[in-house]
Amino acid sequence: MGDIESLPFLEAIRQFRFDVGREHALYIHLTLVPFIRASEELKTKPTQHSVKELRAIGIQPDILLCRTDRPIPRELKKKIALFTNVEEEAVITARDVETVYEVPLVLHEEGLDRQILRRLGMTAGPPDLTAWQEMVRQIKHPKETVRIGFIGKYLHLKDSYKSLIEALIHGGAACGTGVEIVWTDAEAIEREGADPHLRNVEGILVPPGFGSRGIEGKIEAARYARERGIPFFGICLGMQCAVIEIARHLAGLEGANSQEFDEQSPHPVIYLMERWMDYKTRTVQERTATTAKGGTMRLGAYPCVIREGTLTHRIYRRAEVQERHRHRYEYNNAYREALTQAGLHVSGTSPDGELVEIVEFAPHPWFVGTQFHPEFQSRPMAPHPLFEGFVRAALERKKAVGSRQ
Repeated sequence: MGDIESLPFLEAIRQFRFDVGREHALYIHLTLVPFIRASEELKTKPTQHSVKELRAIGIQPDILLCRTDRPIPRELKKKIALFTNVEEEAVITARDVETVYEVPLVLHEEGLDRQILRRLGMTAGPPDLTAWQEMVRQIKHPKETVRIGFIGKYLHLKDSYKSLIEALIHGGAACGTGVEIVWTDAEAIEREGADPHLRNVEGILVPPGFGSRGIEGKIEAARYARERGIPFFGICLGMQCAVIEIARHLAGLEGANSQEFDEQSPHPVIYLMERWMDYKTRTVQERTATTAKGGTMRLGAYPCVIREGTLTHRIYRRAEVQERHRHRYEYNNAYREALTQAGLHVSGTSPDGELVEIVEFAPHPWFVGTQFHPEFQSRPMAPHPLFEGFVRAALERKKAVGSRQ
């Protein structure tokens, strides 16, 4: 409450109950109950004032979710209920927890699900939260922990990588392993080299991104992982950096680069594909360097055929998958033979074999790059197999290095 930008939406919410009927709509209001350390007490005034403002525009909340860092005593719940015109049972403590996946368990303990069912006139049997509780236990109390070097360039706003962070957590929970992310600025690698930042990690992930800033640092991180046998996972731009690295240092393609960063590169191993089949619309898409960029990215789910006998085929255990995309530049097939001879094998393509979706460096224990974004399909109870495989590979490296010391 309080932002002028939200007023049109609040008015729409107010009218919604009239449109669908009172029995089909429920108003839940999230408020703050802060703890004041100086006086060592929880203060309910912010919640009272927030509800007052909400009621002033015609919305009476049915349930209050009270954000706080500790349990709210019953007497305070009674006070909140009295001054907000909400039933005491509908004043729910939404306390801080260690992991977001613990929130459903805490709200269940507070009875939020029962309140929602009762007020909407619905019935349901007792929930079975056993599997969810076990997943949360694995996250909070892992048997092992691995350190993953995360080579980013938007580290001032880590939420830019939120989907990747959660996918790593999902993959770790599946194998009882906590994931400690070692945030590494790609530009710092350019200045200082990779070893000071990555010598103690068990895995290296190069995430997606746009633009030339920090690219040489990401390329150097891929080289560091390849030369030292550290599990490597490159996603979208991360895959492209791995292709550039191997082209330069193993395939003998001096000056290899992406056209996104160097339009005059003598070896554009990553380039702007001008003609390709869109499998969603079954039409041929065309674009050039002079085409307006708006709406020209390859977006959404596309099929990927995985070659048998590859690492990724063993990970997926399937011959074809659908994965989501968000990119404009592609692997240049003119260099496929040279890169394959250098050890970088294409393990996944579009059904016609033209668009390269997955590459892996064969001599390496776990070196995978994907043009698509697997993190978008990862779920806490169904982690994406590539993230689970990546964390397992990092754990195996940790154990192998430990056994040699």
